[in-house]
Amino acid sequence: MSDTLIGSKSQVAYDWIRERIARHEFSPGYRLVLGSIADELQMSVVPVREAIRRLEAEHLVTFEKNVGARVSVVDEDQYIYTMQTLGLLEGYATGLAAPHVTADDLARATKVNERMHRLLDHFDAHAYTQLNQQFHSILFAPCPNPHILDLVDRAWSRLAGLRDTSFSLIPGRPQHSVEEHDQILDLIRDGADPVEIELLTRTHRMRTLDAFLAARHPDTHDTDTDTDSEAS
Repeated sequence: MSDTLIGSKSQVAYDWIRERIARHEFSPGYRLVLGSIADELQMSVVPVREAIRRLEAEHLVTFEKNVGARVSVVDEDQYIYTMQTLGLLEGYATGLAAPHVTADDLARATKVNERMHRLLDHFDAHAYTQLNQQFHSILFAPCPNPHILDLVDRAWSRLAGLRDTSFSLIPGRPQHSVEEHDQILDLIRDGADPVEIELLTRTHRMRTLDAFLAARHPDTHDTDTDTDSEAS
């Protein structure tokens, strides 16, 4: 089999596995059996192995001795690191994109956020997470720096294993989150300084992280939460 053919099939396998991880069909801890995947895709295990190596490099898959490949279980430290990274990258991308966001972009993002508002009455963490990513993607997609966009996409991918869980643990956060979305939209609509938009978007991301940590460790975050409330 030629390298070109292997590469093409590897891309097919990569997209197929990655999509199922993103949709939570392959949940954290799910065992990825190369032979079964190869049979499903009607290809040899060679391109499937290459695809899984790529997913491992993106931290979406891990290898365990005597077990093989599994969908990664994102631990708390990795969640913190990824959220901090995403806050910086997404904030910067949204700030750079702001001057290029069109009226149509704003209308689409507003409709998504309205759906998120309505979802609060009958909360579905998975649906909320998908809409949340869609909202932010609309606003940072016009960013003229493709390298930044690639890094943002990678950071979102790393969150795939824990995003739904995080919103389930912080039931009060989604309400505040959609209100902050309204603020971001207002700044972009009013032609605010991109740096101001960047900082608000970054703060928005960090507030979700802070809420998650406060829910996980209420005894150690009471003081910090009170301080933040007074400061805001």
